[in-house]
Amino acid sequence: MVESLEEDEELAKILARKAKQLASMKPEKPSAVSAVIDRPITVTDQTFDEFINSKSPPVKVVDFWAEWCGPCRYMEPVIEQLAKEWAGKVIFGKLNVDENPYTTQRFEVMSIPTMIVFKNGEPVHVIVGAMPKPALVKQLEPFID
Repeated sequence: MVESLEEDEELAKILARKAKQLASMKPEKPSAVSAVIDRPITVTDQTFDEFINSKSPPVKVVDFWAEWCGPCRYMEPVIEQLAKEWAGKVIFGKLNVDENPYTTQRFEVMSIPTMIVFKNGEPVHVIVGAMPKPALVKQLEPFID
């Protein structure tokens, strides 16, 4: 019985010491690298304006697509590659036209895939149709800082 009382006291000291250490620790700040978006972001009618108007980076590319669209599916890996390669310079958004009719109509998207380039929240270029990566890069490069 004496041993368990001593063990309890020792355990209580250890726990108190660990609690004090934890209380004095500062939370880690996220690194700048973790803040860089390197994948396409899902955009909806509700989040669209916030997405295109976010400050950094100033260039956003919104891909208007649908699940059933073959050419849209063809563009998916190309967009994912560019999101990684241009992380920190541009953010890609994906807006499903079937689920988000308001934004689709607002920008008069009649064919998919359609990509709209926004700079500082304003549309500056429209790309309609599927294309190989080099052709897409050629269309987008003038807007990438």
